[in-house]
Amino acid sequence: MRPRHHTIAAVFDGAYVALVSNVLLVLGSLPLVVLLFTTDPARSWPLYALTAPLCAPGLCGVFAVMSGYSSGEGGSVLRRYGRAWRAAARPATLWAAGASAVLVVLGVDAYALWGHRAGALALPVLVVLAVLTAGTGLLGLVVIAERPGARLPDVARACLYLAVRRWYLTAASLLVLGLLGQLLAARPAIALGLAAAPLLYVVWANSRFTLRTALDPPTTAPTTA
Repeated sequence: MRPRHHTIAAVFDGAYVALVSNVLLVLGSLPLVVLLFTTDPARSWPLYALTAPLCAPGLCGVFAVMSGYSSGEGGSVLRRYGRAWRAAARPATLWAAGASAVLVVLGVDAYALWGHRAGALALPVLVVLAVLTAGTGLLGLVVIAERPGARLPDVARACLYLAVRRWYLTAASLLVLGLLGQLLAARPAIALGLAAAPLLYVVWANSRFTLRTALDPPTTAPTTA
């Protein structure tokens, strides 16, 4: 009976963390959620680009909750989220603002080149740069969630290198995020109420595995004389 009791408790704990994470994600991304329900994304994309960086600390807070749950740490989920949000507020906002600016520039360039001869050569390059920017930006938020004091240039170099080196993991994370985006556009209530936390957990776990060499450096055993 004891293993069964532990299994049931683990299931309830996981469900609780998932539901609370969904609520915290909505609260942390409230500006984008309001825009989603009140505007047309195709016409209001500049507002989305300006608002997205404000939601980055909330996403870092959710990643910190997932990290604590995965490692078996105790304590309040709300307290862990609050500590991570406060610590990551400035670096995460700056990081997301930089990534959003690069994506906007790439998107505007792609739109300007669409249908021109130069676009046949330039568009594939712009798409690759956009994917690299999105993958690097995602990995950077996972790093900031655990190392909010890290220097952003160092974060950029490490995340860009690992995003390229583990390109298949980066592609998988972006595909899951794309699935979440499609679900959010089609069924926002289901996406925000149920699916967001499980899908983001897959993204976080995938990204954390990609970053393990940077976040978990090998320790050398002390030598004895």
